[in-house]
Amino acid sequence: MMSNPSQRWDAAVVRKWLALRLKASKVDQAAADRRGYDARDEYDKAAAEEWVCHALQVPDSSNGQATFAQRLKDLIAREEYQATGIYDDVRFERHVRSHLRKVAKMANANEGFGKTLHYQ
Repeated sequence: MMSNPSQRWDAAVVRKWLALRLKASKVDQAAADRRGYDARDEYDKAAAEEWVCHALQVPDSSNGQATFAQRLKDLIAREEYQATGIYDDVRFERHVRSHLRKVAKMANANEGFGKTLHYQ
């Protein structure tokens, strides 16, 4: 079962959530960058979230729950994730996979996209 039938898939809410998470991830990267060497993991984690949000903002990918879930599966199945300006490729890829799994769980349950606070 993909979602709770009492709750309809709302593509606008998903797109808004992705846009807000993208903005928050950029703020988190800037904050980690200012903290310097000790915040490398936080920077890579925020960069991974930014990568995921960008990858999920492909036109029409969030219009339907099944389409969105398929896009997530395709991204999770990738061997590697390319990004520039990160500190540790392995750590970055681990964070990307973790964030993709988190969003996949949200998509399957069709919940959590209404949470728009900066820290989740």
